[in-house]
Amino acid sequence: MFSKNELKEIDEAARSLLKDPGIKVDDEGIAAKLLKHGAKEGRSSGVIRFPDKMVSDFISIAPSEFLMANRTDKGKQISPGASSAFWTGAALFYLDKNGFREISNKDLADFTRVIDNLSNVDAIVGTSIKDEQPVHRDFVGFKIMAENTKKHIRVLSFTPKGSEAVIEMAQVLSGGKSIKENPIFSIGFTAHGPLRWTSLALGVYKTTAGYGIPCTVNGEPMAGASSPVTLAGTLAVGTAEILSGIIINQILEEGRPCFFNLGFAHVMDMRSGFAVTGGPENVLLAVAGAELARYYNLPSVSWMCSDSLYYDSQNSLEKMLAALEHYKANVSVVWGVGQLESEKTISPVQAVIDDEIIGIVKKYSKGIKVDKENIALEEIRKVGIQGDFLATDHTFKHFRGAIYEPGFLIRKQRFQDGSQVRLVTKAEDYVDSLINNKKDYKNYISETQLKEIEKIEKEDKKLITTF
Repeated sequence: MFSKNELKEIDEAARSLLKDPGIKVDDEGIAAKLLKHGAKEGRSSGVIRFPDKMVSDFISIAPSEFLMANRTDKGKQISPGASSAFWTGAALFYLDKNGFREISNKDLADFTRVIDNLSNVDAIVGTSIKDEQPVHRDFVGFKIMAENTKKHIRVLSFTPKGSEAVIEMAQVLSGGKSIKENPIFSIGFTAHGPLRWTSLALGVYKTTAGYGIPCTVNGEPMAGASSPVTLAGTLAVGTAEILSGIIINQILEEGRPCFFNLGFAHVMDMRSGFAVTGGPENVLLAVAGAELARYYNLPSVSWMCSDSLYYDSQNSLEKMLAALEHYKANVSVVWGVGQLESEKTISPVQAVIDDEIIGIVKKYSKGIKVDKENIALEEIRKVGIQGDFLATDHTFKHFRGAIYEPGFLIRKQRFQDGSQVRLVTKAEDYVDSLINNKKDYKNYISETQLKEIEKIEKEDKKLITTF
């Protein structure tokens, strides 16, 4: 998307903002550490200014490649040039064939079980859960997800103390390895735009430092609201926020794995004041975020989301554009599997459809391999004029990889078997089959581990009472 000169121009604009006016840092201890390492005081209390050399020095410390582990010993190496991993997303609400509601503990467990069975989804992201007090939702959610999948877990952080509880639980599940060796979960937080890091965000960064836990550093500028309505101006603000967040994390833990996440940027619909996440501008900002991340030699993040309220044609239209362009741009991690309604809602049915979308995108992005075996010139001569290739050895050898085989897309004649099957119906039925099939239910935590984790949960529920 950008030339080297354009990337440099955005970088220079972000660095200029870091010097003037700087960033508001709502933690006196962290502000003092920044000043000790070369930062300057701003014009008002709590504002920190970052000189160019400090920015360059600390961004260079953050690793460009690191492991996102899971509990199957088949984690994914993340790097700026690697192919995209796909994750779910955070949410407040749940939608399935039974309707719309707040997310319950059971809903999160069911959703996790569905995600565990989707081959194109690499990790699950925590959500709000109505059955728990807000200050307990991060570590209780972690336990629920860990019971129902061995995939990587991205915790949704609510309090610094809750993050400590998650670390304790993860140590129980790490198979005798340290979290640094085996980071089975990750955390992250977002700048409070424009140009501010809150005490809550900084508290989570501080509490989780020292363990090698991968951290998503999010700038979520909203074009027209918390950043200029022009996308280039939005990129400058978001980049300044993220660079300052990565510097803070490197000061708290040198070499901590960090994602440069500008792909969560929003735009405001100026007619309604609505925060758009499924528009073409969101895709442009995500691709731009990936290019800027590579400019700093860091992994990137984005989301494939929709503003639709249902798993419908609008949702699939917006999701397909995002998934395709993000994958082509080598965004390191793409959030949003199962998300709809501008990130507020998750749906297991949508997750199944999104898994199909990702499969199509991966197949399309491979392109066409051109070599002697694939051109099959001798095979064509052997079959000859007016022959057919259906029963040839070449067809048997290659058809599995040559042609995409969908799991849920409709490929049949109309009313061929007397039914009127629809994609949504097939996806809903598949979700029901997974959730209702108790016979194949897997609990991924042993009895010994469960006892230890339940003890941690009980103790921390008593200990953590406020934000």
